[in-house]
Amino acid sequence: MNKTTATGFFEDLRNRICAEFEQLETELANGPLAQEDAGRFNRKKWYRTDEEGLPGGGGEISIMKGRVFEKVGVNISTVTGCFTPAFRSQIPSAEDSEGKYWAAGISLVAHMQSPHVPAVHMNLRMIQTSKTWLGGGTDLTPVFPNERDTRDFHAALKDCCDRHDPTYYPEFKSWCDRYFYLPHREEPRGIGGIFYDYIDTGDWGRDFAFSEDVGETFLKIYPEIVRRHMNENWTDADREVQLIKRGRYVEFNLLYDRGTQFGLKTGGNTEAILMSMPPTVKWD
Repeated sequence: MNKTTATGFFEDLRNRICAEFEQLETELANGPLAQEDAGRFNRKKWYRTDEEGLPGGGGEISIMKGRVFEKVGVNISTVTGCFTPAFRSQIPSAEDSEGKYWAAGISLVAHMQSPHVPAVHMNLRMIQTSKTWLGGGTDLTPVFPNERDTRDFHAALKDCCDRHDPTYYPEFKSWCDRYFYLPHREEPRGIGGIFYDYIDTGDWGRDFAFSEDVGETFLKIYPEIVRRHMNENWTDADREVQLIKRGRYVEFNLLYDRGTQFGLKTGGNTEAILMSMPPTVKWD
């Protein structure tokens, strides 16, 4: 029942996010790309085999390239298999399950056309070895940080956390700040958000209700921030700063992101795993 509940929610949330993002594409009224056609999502299913060549689940990629979203991917997946001996030591309780696992989730990354609209990441996941736990979070990566956006984004996440446990927000905000950090640059990836993992209080319903609320909170606050800025004009100089900022995003995802490593080391779909890469980027 828990697996069915989780996978059903991830699919429904994907559908509602895609619908809202397509609505944003429709609403664009100003700016350099206002005369272009509104973007729409293209979906593609994928399947995998496990380590023994048996069916190991799969997922669905949803990608849109439009006039508000330069590239946004919203992926869902449900996979099963067995961790390699070297990798299972990094996963809670994987040794007890002899490396066997079940995992499902939703993962979203949006890179925007306008340098004044922040990029965003959100993911929710459920993993089962000999134990079952939840993880996820969301963080904002503006090119030009905006005090109001930062305040409202964090306020929405704090309200979400406080509805479930008043200790969550300070703990998960701090976790996010530590996680989304580029040590070789000595700089954060963006303005943060929340990040959590290995949530297992013994009450799965309570834990999953929190993850659901994180997804709902994201669906409410991020489109509000997009609408504030998507009709603003931008300059070539703004675009140059945006492309260089994206280089930092690429560096983090390839060097440090655990989701990327998990997907690649468990034989996931490479296209789905690397959909977080921006379409255009520069290093200087």
